[in-house]
Amino acid sequence: MAVSDTPRLVAHDIRHAYRGRVVLQGAGLTLRPGEVVALLGANGAGKSTLLRILLGLLRPTAGQVTLSGIPLAGYPRRRLAGLIAYVPQVHSTPFPYTVRQIVGMGRLPASGLFAAPSADDRTAVEQAIERLGIAHLADTPYTEISGGERQLALIARALAQGSRLLVMDEPASGLDYGNQIALLALLRSLAVDGYGILKTTHHPDHVLAGADRVALLRDGRIVADGKPAEVLTGQRLSELYGVAVAPVRLPDGRLIVAPRLPEEDR
Repeated sequence: MAVSDTPRLVAHDIRHAYRGRVVLQGAGLTLRPGEVVALLGANGAGKSTLLRILLGLLRPTAGQVTLSGIPLAGYPRRRLAGLIAYVPQVHSTPFPYTVRQIVGMGRLPASGLFAAPSADDRTAVEQAIERLGIAHLADTPYTEISGGERQLALIARALAQGSRLLVMDEPASGLDYGNQIALLALLRSLAVDGYGILKTTHHPDHVLAGADRVALLRDGRIVADGKPAEVLTGQRLSELYGVAVAPVRLPDGRLIVAPRLPEEDR
C-alpha cells in the first residue's frame, strides 16, 4: 500500500449516533501537513467524538475518514500509529513510570512491545523531551508532576512516535498562561517543520494567535471552516457559545475576542 510522504487526513460527511442521540450529522474536515487547525465547539458539540473517528478509534454510523485517499480501515493499526499521533486531554497511570518512560511509549508502534529500545528510539525520545523543555523532568515519576507538565510529556510522546499528523484534545488544558503561550509557539514551529496539527480548544484568542484555520462545530456539523480572522465573527461565536462576544482589533492590527457581560449592555 503506497502512502504519500505528506499524508492528508479527510473526514467525509461523518454521521454518528450514540444511544439514539445524534452527535454528528454530516461533519467534514481536512488536515494537511504544515498547518495548525483548531476545532471550536461548545461542550457536548461532538468534538471528542469527531477526534476519535478521525483517529480510527470509533467507526462512524455513516461517512468515512481517509488518509492519503485510503480509508482508515485499510491500515494496520501499527502503520496508522506511525502516521497519526494522539494527545489526550487527560491521562493517568497507577504506575510510577518516569517521564522518559512515558515519552518512550511513543516508540512502541515502531519498535514493538517487547523489543529493547534501539539507538534511534532513544534519540527520538531525548529529542522530543528537549523540544518540549522538560529535560529537567525526564527522571521524575510521571505520577509526581503537575497536570500541565503531564500534558507536555504527552505531546513529547506524540513527537517521539514519529507521526506527521498530530491530533490534540485541548492541549493547553492545565497549562498556566506562560506555558499556554509557549505551547502556541511550539505548535507553530511544528507546523513550519511540516507537521499537521488538529487541536480542540475553548480559547478563540489562541486560535487567532496560533492557528492557520479554524472549524466551528455546532449541532453536529462544521458550520464554518477557514482563516480565523474571517471565521471568528461576533455573530458566529455568539451562536456557538450562547454569549455575546465581539472581536476587537488592536492598534497593531491583531484581533482578540472580548466577551460582553450582561451589565455592559445596560
